[in-house]
Order: sequence, then structure tokens, then C-alpha cells
Amino acid sequence: MSTFNEIGMAISAHESWKNKLRDAIATGRSESTPEKVSMDDNCSFGKWLHQRIDPEVKSSPFYQKVLGMHAQFHAAAGQILGLAIEGRKNEATQLMGISSDFTKCSTALTRMLKEWQQEIS
Repeated sequence: MSTFNEIGMAISAHESWKNKLRDAIATGRSESTPEKVSMDDNCSFGKWLHQRIDPEVKSSPFYQKVLGMHAQFHAAAGQILGLAIEGRKNEATQLMGISSDFTKCSTALTRMLKEWQQEIS
């Protein structure tokens, strides 16, 4: 699969994860664990970034930035999921709030991924 398509799928998948976190907050349940969600090399995009990416693509100025932002996204998502599963809805909801670090990180990651796509299109 092309880098452009991998990035596009990552944008969609990470948006989907935000919905899964909201569902976990509402229900106190998840099909995953905070430990798995915290791992930035466990999702399809993370596996691509860490294992399957063309070595030439790693030289892109976007690669290192996205790698770090992606890890931050997963660390925060794991923390939120942990709170949700523990039934700590208010705390989890606050961590997903509009001015939260998670939201800022998620927005910045999506923006960086879109810029990376523009560079290669």
C-alpha cells in the first residue's frame, strides 16, 4: 500500500478510536485494554511506522514528528481508556475535553498527517 493510503487510513482509524473512547466512557467497557491502546506499535498505522515503512520514507521530515505525535496519542488514549474502564467518567471526559492535551495532540497529529499526504501527492 502506498504511503499516501497508509496515512489516509491512519487518519480514519484514529478518528474511530476517539469514538471508541467516548463509548468506553459511556459504558465503562472496551474490547481492548489500556495497556494495548497505549502501545503505539499495536495499531495498523503503528505497525507500518515501526515495521513495514519503506526505509526511504523514514527520511521524510514528517516521519520523526509523526512517530512522536502518534506515541503521545496512544499514551493519552490508554490513560483515558483506563479511567473509563475504572468508571471514572468525569476524569476520562475531562481528558478528552476540547482544550485537553489529548485533543490538542490528536488535532496536531491529524494536521501533520494531512500535511505529509500533501507533500507526497
